[in-house]
Amino acid sequence: METKQFKAESKRLLDLMINSIYTHREIFLRELISNASDAIDKIYYKSLGDDTINFNKDDFFIKVSIDKDNRIIKISDTGIGMNKEELDDNLGVIAKSGSLQFKKENEIKDGCDIIGQFGVGFYSSFLIADKVTVITKAFGNNEAYKWESTGVEGYTIEPCTKDTVGTDIILHVKENTDDENFDEYLNEYKIKSLIKKYSDFIRYPIKMDITERKLKEGTENDYEDYIEEKVVNSMVPIWRKNKNELTIEDYNNFYKEKHYGFDNPLKHIHLSVDGAVSYNAILYIPENMPYDFYTKEYEKGLELYSNGVMIMNKCSDLLPDYFGFVKGIVDSEDLSLNISREILQHDRQLRFIAKNIKNKIKSELEKMLKNERESYEKFYKAFGRTLKFGVYDNFGAEKEVLQDLLMFYSSKEKKMVTLDEYITRMSEEQKYIYYAVGESIDRIEKMPQTEVLLDKGYEILYFTDDIDEFAIKMLMKYKEKEFRSVSSSDLGIENNDDDNKEEENNAENNSLFDAMKEILNGKISVVKASKKLKNHPVCLSNEGDLSIEMEKVLNSMPNNQDVKAQKVLEINIHHDIFNSLKDAYENDKDKLNLYTNLLYNQALLIEGLSISDPVEFTNNICKLMK
Repeated sequence: METKQFKAESKRLLDLMINSIYTHREIFLRELISNASDAIDKIYYKSLGDDTINFNKDDFFIKVSIDKDNRIIKISDTGIGMNKEELDDNLGVIAKSGSLQFKKENEIKDGCDIIGQFGVGFYSSFLIADKVTVITKAFGNNEAYKWESTGVEGYTIEPCTKDTVGTDIILHVKENTDDENFDEYLNEYKIKSLIKKYSDFIRYPIKMDITERKLKEGTENDYEDYIEEKVVNSMVPIWRKNKNELTIEDYNNFYKEKHYGFDNPLKHIHLSVDGAVSYNAILYIPENMPYDFYTKEYEKGLELYSNGVMIMNKCSDLLPDYFGFVKGIVDSEDLSLNISREILQHDRQLRFIAKNIKNKIKSELEKMLKNERESYEKFYKAFGRTLKFGVYDNFGAEKEVLQDLLMFYSSKEKKMVTLDEYITRMSEEQKYIYYAVGESIDRIEKMPQTEVLLDKGYEILYFTDDIDEFAIKMLMKYKEKEFRSVSSSDLGIENNDDDNKEEENNAENNSLFDAMKEILNGKISVVKASKKLKNHPVCLSNEGDLSIEMEKVLNSMPNNQDVKAQKVLEINIHHDIFNSLKDAYENDKDKLNLYTNLLYNQALLIEGLSISDPVEFTNNICKLMK
């Protein structure tokens, strides 16, 4: 028997394919099953135009068999088969796609599509096999042929016998090496899981002989193994079904089957889009945050299918980072894939789908916020933080997309509110959206800086997440209303009379304030009379863009730059302690030093900042008690 040689170019390409093109050995099964599905499709398409061909779908299937002892995996189909010329042409010329040729020669109907395009998938067999045998009988022919190859050395073709039309691909699995365990591909569970992973939605049944256990007849606890042929794939994907055929339970079951989470999703989104780029998608908004969501180990992305065949387990390009919590699948026939079908070519189709998905997720969240407030608040508790990161990220490029989805605790409503809800309640004279930052709601409510605003009946948003103020600084304003911290040195609520009075107070006490500033030795930038304090003697405020809370966050990070906010020490000149300050300034400089340091440390504690010398602070308190 003559051994035919691959063309020189093909020989080189085959070597490249075996060693370079595919990154995961396990995809060999995906490729061979896709080819088998194409072979059955070809008979189906022929039957559409030929009344003499009877296509009974029940007669067409794919069978995967494992012979562990002889290290053989066999993939059989009842498809169109190949004659000698087609064997030589399709398997002897690498990258010659019979499926692609078929598509060109036949008008594809009925919403189906041939999967294969490149003509290289078959050769992924050599990723796990050292010899590949193909036994095939073409539709309408009486002769059968055997094609066999050990790889780059070449191939043989010879006549053989085969009772039925179709193709058997027999893989002789390689022996284990120090680096690779090929035995795993002879494991029944492994093969079944690969079918479920990559080919679950192939439209024809994929059968396997599955080992099951049963109670021996006439015994109570003696079990025996038996073999049963089972269909292991789902065939019809849920996303291709009509929405009116599906229930909430169907969507939730699919969510669990795909292991997206142990919870029930808060919302599902079913998309069927036809147009320049056609695709189907099912997206889920989970109820609970994954345990690793805010770790670097977490991988965002949607499962990506092309014609029901899984291409990528996590396609991150389909989701922006701020919607990284969304789970689900996308299936499209219009994607441009690379030759291995493992990686996407980053093209217009992908960007189009990603943009549509982003807009749809935003729209669904807005509807949930409006119509299912309780569900939205549950969602926001789990994932609100990532939305705020989205506002801050990329210098605020997406802030307008996300701003209406943000929520913060309200001093007036005593619950979470949106920025729009805050705005609608603002009085005409209120210039700013006011917020206060602290570790907890309880702590914020005790802040002295809030007193004057609350007395005026102004609503304050409470920021308890360390990202909150950074996001708001990036947002800058909402519906032309600027944000302003209660710790700002200027709250923007004073009238001209108040301003004049403040100037008088500061001028009158200027020498005292200068002396206190000198005592604190660069720890604060200004000491001044406060306009926001009523009952408390002292507080800190800040000047400039960097707030005291932002300082705390930045300095808590690794490799911090020890940044400092411009702190202002505000004194309540109407408090009894101010008279003690003035008296000390005039009569006892040591006491002034003592009072100033105590008040400064008191202000630090109110802000939740650490005291540089706690021992000195306690000693100073003891001095007052003598």
